[in-house]
Amino acid sequence: MALSAVHGWIEVSSGGFNDIIDITPQVRKFVRDKKLKEGQLLIFINGSTAAISTVEYEPGLLKDIPEMMEKIAPMNRRYHHDDTWHDGNGYAHLRSTLTGTSFTAPVINGELILGTWQQIILIDFDNSSRHRRVVLQFVGETE
Repeated sequence: MALSAVHGWIEVSSGGFNDIIDITPQVRKFVRDKKLKEGQLLIFINGSTAAISTVEYEPGLLKDIPEMMEKIAPMNRRYHHDDTWHDGNGYAHLRSTLTGTSFTAPVINGELILGTWQQIILIDFDNSSRHRRVVLQFVGETE
């Protein structure tokens, strides 16, 4: 069988400042709409102040993640990036670097494979609201 490459994107508006958005329903819809069967789906955010990850999307973790990031890369300290660009978001770049800008998930028998309590999230670390485009790229078999 020949492999297919299928791509698309999800448009997301975020509030910045550690806004955590569950994009799992949109990713599942992409898998269904594009009739993806067997392969790998890359979920990628094309920005250096946001991240893609997975989490159990529940209120406690939605508080724990920003608190953890504030300990690792606090907003209110001086960063060399801010000295260069004067945009005050050096912390957001560091948080994105730590978390990563992509996640790859298997698609088996037309289903996106995730754990029972696992959702795909976009985290926007920037210091303002943003319009984000999440790129989806599938390589594998389609129907």
